[in-house]
Parts: sequence; C-alpha cells; structure tokens
Amino acid sequence: MNIHTIIFLSRSRNFSLKSISFLNNFKINKQCYCTFISQKNVLYKNMNRHQFNVLNGQTWNFSTEPNKNEELPNNKLPPLMQFPKLIWPSLGKSIKNFFLTNIIIKPYMDNEFSLPEFILGSKKAVEVVSNKLSTGEVKTLVGLVADDIIPSLQARLSLMSLTQREQLVMNEADIYFSFPYQVGIIFNDDENDQKRFVEITMVHHALKGLSGMRSRGEEVPLNLGLLPEYQNKICIANYRFIKEFTKGVESDWTVNLVNHFKPIDDLEEK
Repeated sequence: MNIHTIIFLSRSRNFSLKSISFLNNFKINKQCYCTFISQKNVLYKNMNRHQFNVLNGQTWNFSTEPNKNEELPNNKLPPLMQFPKLIWPSLGKSIKNFFLTNIIIKPYMDNEFSLPEFILGSKKAVEVVSNKLSTGEVKTLVGLVADDIIPSLQARLSLMSLTQREQLVMNEADIYFSFPYQVGIIFNDDENDQKRFVEITMVHHALKGLSGMRSRGEEVPLNLGLLPEYQNKICIANYRFIKEFTKGVESDWTVNLVNHFKPIDDLEEK
C-alpha cells in the first residue's frame, strides 16, 4: 500500500511539487534528512500566475494578482488571493497529516511539535492578521506574513470597501471549528545546501458574534450553517503557515497564504 502526499512551496523557483511514497520510497540517513524518489510536476507560467498539474491530472490555476476588471457587490467578500476555497477536511489528507506529523516531523525535525498546540496558536494568528488586514495597513503585517505576498494583499485591499474590509475580522473566540487541511514537508533540489520547511494549511470556521452569544448563555444550534439568520455571519479563513526547519536555522511560523470567504456568497451566485 502506498500513501502519497503532495507538497509544494510557491515562494521560490528552486522548489517543486513532489510526490512521496512513504512505505516504499523514503529512507532516513545519518543526518536525519529524508531522501525521496520524486518527480517535478510544476509548470511556472510567470512570477504572478502559476499552473499546478496535480498528480491525479487535475489542474489548479493560482494567481497572486487581483483582477482589476472584477466587479463585486459591496456586501460580498472578495477573495484576498486566488486559491481553491477549502471548507471541509479530507479523509485521505488527514491520514497523510498523521503520518507526516508523527513519523517525520516529531522524530526528525522537532520532537516538541504538537499539532493540537499549533491549531490553538493558529487561531490567535488568524485573529491578529485579520484585524490588521481590516485596517488596510499591510505594513503592520511585516514579520507575520511572507514578504512576497504583501504587495498582492495591498493591491487587493485597495479595491475593497470599508464594509468589505470589516468583514475580514475574525476573533479567536468566534471560531467554532478548526482543522489542519494539509501538512507538507518541503526540500529544495540543491544537495549541497539542502533546506527543509514545513507547511501547514489551516481552515477556520467562525460565526461573528459567537462569543457574545455564549456569554449571554444563548444556545448555538448545531445546524447554524443551514439557518438563514446565521448564514451571513459565517466566515471561513484559509491560512497556510510555513517554518524553516533546516539544521542550525532559527525560524518562526509565518503566513504565506491568506484567504477569507463567506459560503453564503457562493450560494447566492448560484
């Protein structure tokens, strides 16, 4: 049985999409590095638009630039980055995440790493970043998000109304469902200067005003996503975190993908 995962880093041209077969195609050498049999599957179109040919033949188009001709209703939340909207967990990816976390990351990269603790920390990070995004002052995001996505965020925020920016705010206490959608391990192609990174894509569901409802003792229905009175208050955030784990390098988690969307907007378009 083969278990595969897809890992990629879009920040550098020196990295590529790779397929890992855990049970057949990897080994750990004396320096605790992983060697994988891999195949490049990324086609770079240019600096701002990439096309990823995924192993199953599906093609994803990814753009970091806003479409200036796009017209959106003032009450709808436009995407900050063009990336597939992630809403629910994937069973297959959840199994792969377990293997990566417990067989690779904890034994060979960081024996103190805890995915539950990371999830808690990511909630706070989403609160901090989303509040800064709502002000439109992206310069305050330096050190929190990757430098190469700041210009595209600035361009996108400049096209948003004050009402739309206010909808970006996601308070930690309003988040009611969170999960890691995908965990990835990244190695560059330079054997003489090998670097390794971990990427974790998180999905957070939030209901605006949830903390106030709980403090007042109000009962929150389990099917709130189906109730019209709650649908416009539900927002989903997709954040991808990255950290370098190269031996001898001190690094912090930063965000290299940010997206907020409201499921009700897609339903209304249909």
